[in-house]
Amino acid sequence: MQKLSPRKSPFSTESTGTCVFVSAGRGPYENTLHVLSNIDLSPSRGKRVLLKPNAGRVALPGDAITTEAQVVAAAVDAFRDAGAHVSIGESPIAGVNVLEAFESCGIAEIARHRNCPLIDMDARPGVDIEVPNGLAVNCLKICSDVLEHDLIISIPVMKMHMHTGVTLAVKNMKGCLWKRSKVKLHMLPPVIGYDEKSINIAISDMAGVLRPDLSIIDGTVGMQGLGPSAGEVKELGVVVAGADPFAADAVACRLMGTDPKMIPHLAISAERGYGVIDLDRITVSPTNWQDWAKVFDKPPENLSISFPNVTIFDESSCSACQSTVLLFLKRHGDKLFDYFPKDVKLNIAIGKGHKNLPIGTLCIGNCTAQHRDRGIFVKGCPPVGSEIMQTISGNPSDDTG
Repeated sequence: MQKLSPRKSPFSTESTGTCVFVSAGRGPYENTLHVLSNIDLSPSRGKRVLLKPNAGRVALPGDAITTEAQVVAAAVDAFRDAGAHVSIGESPIAGVNVLEAFESCGIAEIARHRNCPLIDMDARPGVDIEVPNGLAVNCLKICSDVLEHDLIISIPVMKMHMHTGVTLAVKNMKGCLWKRSKVKLHMLPPVIGYDEKSINIAISDMAGVLRPDLSIIDGTVGMQGLGPSAGEVKELGVVVAGADPFAADAVACRLMGTDPKMIPHLAISAERGYGVIDLDRITVSPTNWQDWAKVFDKPPENLSISFPNVTIFDESSCSACQSTVLLFLKRHGDKLFDYFPKDVKLNIAIGKGHKNLPIGTLCIGNCTAQHRDRGIFVKGCPPVGSEIMQTISGNPSDDTG
């Protein structure tokens, strides 16, 4: 097992350490170049720089699920102009082909045009890293490409998140964890002495050993409500950048109408001294940056959907299964009762924490396999919408949602 100590960002100085830069009104490419123009990128000269966007799902541009390709394009150009050797990498959620995800969101075309390497970070074996002061985890399996680059740049989308409140620069580093080891962070037991969800504590543990050297947060279009992939698009038109990922996340939270101190993984990490989230201690440029803020709808307290006669049983599920069910219901909710009696409540179960379920429950995902005799079981981690509909209807479907 290797040790990995978080390094001080080479882009952080006494004058810029807790500085965050915001740009709006120029479009995603120019907004990104503008914020980066405030940061001395010369420490990246001759270094191997890994750009880590959010491209973990197959989604179209403008869906607010993946990072805007033009933000990534500007980052490639800026770091190359500074003399860096730039690559783009991602480790997607289970069941997603990352190269297909790159193609769908437009990042692959950007990379081809610039002859910039695209990396499937799951293609090689992961490396076990010790987490010395971990509260929820004491070991993480990290993609080897992360360790073989000199600098890591986190380029997330501004999104609300059903489990973690928001997903921004700090949380985006979870996509540096190898393959299905990411799922384990959703399956941890409660941490004694803490009321917060174990995943939020685990993300803080991760930040204790793995932090980006620079954060570029894409707020071109964000996602409100049921993020990370089943929420509603919220146009914002901003890009945020800073050397301290916690400070950058704090500013992004405020732009989304959220108090960063109320985001557990940020608050826990700040208490541990990993970064600054107190907006009074952060210098933000320009001074009128809060004029661009919009209030994003918060995630619901629990997973409940306003579909007539549908009840969702959710115990210890991950966001991948939650998003699958939500997207499936949005797309097929009006068709479901072609296959189920209209006067009977449809029960849907996700997650591995169920002790018992009602007879006739639609059990979705491998975590519910032990209850397959209770009703209809759809295997997968997670299954896609077409597999759920095919199991229910008995007919093949072209739908891949």
